[in-house]
Amino acid sequence: MTDRKTRRENASKRLSRIEGQVRGLQKMIEDDRYCVDILIQVKAVSAAMKKVEGELLKDHVDHCLAAAIASDDIKERETKVAELVDLLAKR
Repeated sequence: MTDRKTRRENASKRLSRIEGQVRGLQKMIEDDRYCVDILIQVKAVSAAMKKVEGELLKDHVDHCLAAAIASDDIKERETKVAELVDLLAKR
């Protein structure tokens, strides 16, 4: 299992790359590039964001949710489960 620090570092690196991709998209629009070429890059950014989302979701489940489930604090368990259900319902 990937540790939390490594997962967070990887997410940060991915976000930096995504930031560069978004700047590239802005330039493509400014340069009046072909719509399909821009849309292909938009899809790539979306896929990269989904990857970051998945890694952060794994981090939450592996650490935050697992700790709440292992604790004796019933309220904390209910809160963490409700947060996750609410988050997934927004997809």
